[in-house]
Amino acid sequence: MPEHNPDLIRLENVSVRFNQQMALNQVNLHLHDNCITTLIGPNGAGKTTLVRVVLGLIKPSEGNVWARKGLRIGYMPQKLHIDHTLPLSVERFLNTPQKVDRALINQALEDVGASHLLKHSIHNLSGGETQRVLLARALLRDPQLLVLDEPVQGVDLTGQLELYRLIADIRKQRRCGVLMISHDLHLVMASTDHVICLNRHICCSGNPEHVSNDPSFIELFGPAQASALALYNHHHSHRHDAHGDVVVDHPQPHNCDGHHCG
Repeated sequence: MPEHNPDLIRLENVSVRFNQQMALNQVNLHLHDNCITTLIGPNGAGKTTLVRVVLGLIKPSEGNVWARKGLRIGYMPQKLHIDHTLPLSVERFLNTPQKVDRALINQALEDVGASHLLKHSIHNLSGGETQRVLLARALLRDPQLLVLDEPVQGVDLTGQLELYRLIADIRKQRRCGVLMISHDLHLVMASTDHVICLNRHICCSGNPEHVSNDPSFIELFGPAQASALALYNHHHSHRHDAHGDVVVDHPQPHNCDGHHCG
């Protein structure tokens, strides 16, 4: 039997430029099945651009993107924009833009703990209910990779904890890969296998195991934020010179450690 390859997507030396402005610079990234990878970074760090590359919506200016053949991706957007004058039930929302088998809708809602919302208006849902419905929609394709853009946005603290537990349960049950964008650093460190800190390049990466005072993280988020968090180990592929510019030593793909994923 051939050995199972856990890779779902690989980015190799990917750079993206918009009008000569560098949005991503030499990014190496592996996304694995049965692994939650969380992408963090300040505004303008290139997180959305990186997700669009993963989704195949943007072609890199340089570098290569490899995806498992026939890879099924479920995407959960950051925000839901629906005309409030349009009457729309959860069932109808999950049937848009194409008709979906009723059994699949029922199963997806059950998986996210939202079966009771089937006939509810999408406009009358709470923040947590809306996020569960969006997650159910992402599950309809039976994805091998879930891409979740700020999945706990607009949800109170208790709801955030429940959603992170739900995402972990879905990963465990389906053994799918998860790429999650989050600004919620306090909670996400306990809810992920692998963390990638992005500032147009990958400045640090690792597992959320130990408190750390990594200079790259402190530079991005400030000493007060860094000191308040239980962070992850950092594995650097570069150093910074006296001017703060990146000096690459030995670039390595940023993998999800098999000891922590699976």
